[in-house]
Amino acid sequence: MKLASLHARLRWLIVVVLIAVLLPLGVLSFRRTITEVDELSDGRLAQSARTLQVLVEHAGMNALRGHDAYGVQVPIEVSPASPLKMHGDTFESEVGFQIIDRSGHVTLATTNLSALPPPGASDKDFQNVRLGAYRWRVFTLPDAADGVVIRTGERYDSRHDITRAAWLEHSLPLLIGLPLLAVLVGWAVRRGLRPLESLTRALSSREPGSHEPVVLQDAPLELQPVLAALNGQLARLEDALERERRFSADVAHELRTPLASVMINLESAMATIDPAEANATLVSAQHGIAGLARRIEQLLALARLEAGAASGQRSSIDLVAVAMTVIEELAPVIAESDVELSFARLTPAVIVQGYEAALAALLRNLLENALRHLPAGGQVQLSIEQVGRAAIVDVIDDGPGIPAERRASVFARFHREASSRGDGYGLGLSIVQRAAQLHDASIELLDSPHGSGLRVRVAIPLP
Repeated sequence: MKLASLHARLRWLIVVVLIAVLLPLGVLSFRRTITEVDELSDGRLAQSARTLQVLVEHAGMNALRGHDAYGVQVPIEVSPASPLKMHGDTFESEVGFQIIDRSGHVTLATTNLSALPPPGASDKDFQNVRLGAYRWRVFTLPDAADGVVIRTGERYDSRHDITRAAWLEHSLPLLIGLPLLAVLVGWAVRRGLRPLESLTRALSSREPGSHEPVVLQDAPLELQPVLAALNGQLARLEDALERERRFSADVAHELRTPLASVMINLESAMATIDPAEANATLVSAQHGIAGLARRIEQLLALARLEAGAASGQRSSIDLVAVAMTVIEELAPVIAESDVELSFARLTPAVIVQGYEAALAALLRNLLENALRHLPAGGQVQLSIEQVGRAAIVDVIDDGPGIPAERRASVFARFHREASSRGDGYGLGLSIVQRAAQLHDASIELLDSPHGSGLRVRVAIPLP
């Protein structure tokens, strides 16, 4: 049977476990009680027989001998006012005794055991006999000195009354207590699961897009790891959603204008009948599409950096090798811009732990940003070295530079300096900043040692 709720599952599991433990214990206790009662009753029979033996020895057999065939009979009736009278039955009628002389005659007996046949030669100690409608437990004690045999007996229905009382004593607590226990267990489980209900309410009332962690007052120790994992998962989910929203906003912002420009150029080319004018508008449309492709590439680079931060998979990267690859990729752009680029490799290799795509994007955008702000004939110097426990990347140019008061704002998305040339879109330094954050690196915008220009220094901590 499948239980719908954790509360019901816990309640019935606890009840079943209690039944599985208490029921065998009750049965064992009941059997032990019955065994103790039987041993106690047998002990009373033996003690009664030995008491009679002492009395017979002191009184003598002649004083006990009767005149009829059954000897002296001890009556067992009690008056109705006797406290032993209960529901028409008497406790006295359930016990009795016999005293048999050497010749086998009953000299003294209770009326309820007077008709019990004399014992055989092999009868001794305890035995079960049938007398009339009742079954008796009889103890036989022969006295070798006087030749007297003393027999004491107890009816089994007396013991059965004790057995029924013991059964009721052991079973009633289970029959009455288990339903009550089930109710109390249900209340205890419901109270114990109250933190889960609080967690459910906290999650239900949480606003979409909220970055606040889920907090429960006095959360139990078992729930604290769940809260920590849940808050971590919610934070990662919100970060992913934020990246998606940011990327969508970037795309909508950056692609609207170039797409409109391309559409206008294409419509103009289709509307004109002058081949020269149509060719010029088509060339403009081609440049617009090329710029659009470049802008999409930068937006995708930002998206890849965000995804890299979420993946958390780092590897050993040689910064010098990455820089050589980036320079080879930018060779046509460097040649077209008429700018001199120099690469100072102060150490053969500088190994860092990080993301190769992010480091490549960092170096590429630093170089492109420098090339974009330099006039023809300018110089850009790239240097990579290891200083202490950090890898230092310096990109130095001799361009117009950036005033100190505006350096903090150049990392904003879509920010462009007035001195830039070419088809920049204000995303380069934003990509550099995000790549640096992924590697716990610091970025500084400093004055160029050439007197004019800018020096961008990135310090990446080594493992």
